[in-house]
Amino acid sequence: MKQEIESFLRFLEVEKGFSPNTLSAYRNDLAQMAEFMEEELLKGKEAPAWSRVGREHLQRYILEMRERDYSEATRARKIAAARSFFRFRAEEGKGKENPAEAISSPRVGRALPRTISIAEVRRLLEEVAQGQGPEARRDQAMLELLYASGMRVSELVSLDLEDVDTQEGYVRCLGKGSRERVIPIHPKACGIVEEYVKEARPKLLPLPGDKALFLNQRGQRLTRQGFWQILRGHAQKAGLGKVTPHMLRHSFATHMLSGGADLRSVQELLGHRHISTTQVYTHLTMEQVHRVYDKSHPRAK
Repeated sequence: MKQEIESFLRFLEVEKGFSPNTLSAYRNDLAQMAEFMEEELLKGKEAPAWSRVGREHLQRYILEMRERDYSEATRARKIAAARSFFRFRAEEGKGKENPAEAISSPRVGRALPRTISIAEVRRLLEEVAQGQGPEARRDQAMLELLYASGMRVSELVSLDLEDVDTQEGYVRCLGKGSRERVIPIHPKACGIVEEYVKEARPKLLPLPGDKALFLNQRGQRLTRQGFWQILRGHAQKAGLGKVTPHMLRHSFATHMLSGGADLRSVQELLGHRHISTTQVYTHLTMEQVHRVYDKSHPRAK
């Protein structure tokens, strides 16, 4: 059970860019849940395994937290960690059902996604464009494509050569739950990706028959962790501090909405199953509207 928790934590670190403190909190919360589930399963004379954990086990876990007088914020955090963990297992094909799907949690304030501004994105992309050599061209193609499409980093590194059509201007990717979607990409990003494929990728010495779009120094498919390290290095050189792959995804969504895109279109581009997931970005754009209003309206000064 601990091994699956560590796999989930690596996912949070690499793809979500969670801080060490946040990862530590997740580790503690999930370790506590694992200990409780092991005891519960052993009571029923079942071998401890996440696949045997059901909704009734989670309900008893939540009840115990209430009996131990945990605050609403603490219970909400621990339930959120459990839901994220079981959702990850389901998306990885490790469970037929998600026992936490229907579990509710205390309502506390929802954190808004972290983004960077359009000017900061430009600084990042301009910094990447200054590099020389095949790896620099690969980095530029990856970042341009990620910001042009709003893809998850796992979707980006999973792309094969045939998934990007630079002539028609689209990328085809496989998202969560094996849901496929086609995303348009603007001409500038298409040109940069095409240049990488024709001129830089062959110099990375791909293995015979390897269809991976983005390669590492050994000619193998680039990993999520490898991309995260590349992005971190370029962000630091651009003077932006910590920038995660998911922050670029959030920035893409926010900038699209600020530019006039409708919510349903952004939902389709991001591959969100529910519109409520996409609606969080409207809070960010409304903050911008309020700032403009407060600055411009004569009665607001």
